[in-house]
Amino acid sequence: MTFTLGRRALLAAAAAFSLVGSAHAGGHQVVDSIHFLIPGGAGGGWDGTARGTGEALTGAGLVGSASYENMSGGGGGKAIAHLIENADSNHGTLMVNSTPIVIRSLTGVFPQSFRDLTLVAGTIGDYAALVVGKDSPINSMDDLLAAYRADPNGTAVGGGSVPGGMDHLVAAMVMQAAGEDPTAVKYIPYDAGGDAMAALLSGEIDALSTGFSEAVALAEAGEVKILGVTADERVAAYADAPTMKEQGLDTSFVNWRGFFAAPGLPADKLAAYQDAITKMYDTPEWEAVRARNGWVNIHNNGDDFRAFLEKQEQEIGDLMRKLGFL
Repeated sequence: MTFTLGRRALLAAAAAFSLVGSAHAGGHQVVDSIHFLIPGGAGGGWDGTARGTGEALTGAGLVGSASYENMSGGGGGKAIAHLIENADSNHGTLMVNSTPIVIRSLTGVFPQSFRDLTLVAGTIGDYAALVVGKDSPINSMDDLLAAYRADPNGTAVGGGSVPGGMDHLVAAMVMQAAGEDPTAVKYIPYDAGGDAMAALLSGEIDALSTGFSEAVALAEAGEVKILGVTADERVAAYADAPTMKEQGLDTSFVNWRGFFAAPGLPADKLAAYQDAITKMYDTPEWEAVRARNGWVNIHNNGDDFRAFLEKQEQEIGDLMRKLGFL
């Protein structure tokens, strides 16, 4: 089963910034400052995306400075509600989000959807991965599946999203590809990717469903083993990690990430944010961040972003109904 969220997907940066009409050496437009609103805790995929985007934008001189605010709660709903309810004072804020804004709206985790926000840009894609701790006896997807089949209730898979959320969905897709009941996996939810990774390292869970970029640094440090990646081919950022497909599991997945602003954002500010993100792709600072994290460039602006999200909403809804999550 191949399910690719965000072939033309997103990631990137954002938040508060006031614009100035000056230019940086080389003709780049300058934005004074950016405040990134991050709907989850430190160490997760949203956090890494916002901070990596801010690093590239400021390093390239496209933005003067960047600040960051982690606002966990409600599966991301707290940050979305904050952005909407304080729209007039948040015209300088960009919120990072990803596939969960679609999933959690469909499942009613929060009442809002992407339609209630100003769509800025989709920026990157991040593959998913299943990982285990460095001391785990599990060394491959075959090992994990054997452990699961021997003791389904005793083999817990964690993730940094709510039940029925993206990390759960990925684990279910993999189990379905292995011929197992996708709704039977014992899934343990955590507030964000960082908390879920801590649970894995402490032994609370047996395996973790997470973003590939979140797993790479710990794998390089020898803290975790990446059992499988949901890419069609091995990813250069950590080529030692095998794909699901090469282990006989016909499934692929890429999670988009991108940026949203408060409703009612003035058109000139929206255009400036989009311009800064577009120019970012041509900078060596961005390439360094992208390559380090194993991200895929998937850039959608404005109407293209909206069309992409509407298509994904339909695809995800169909898949979740098939898997019994809706």
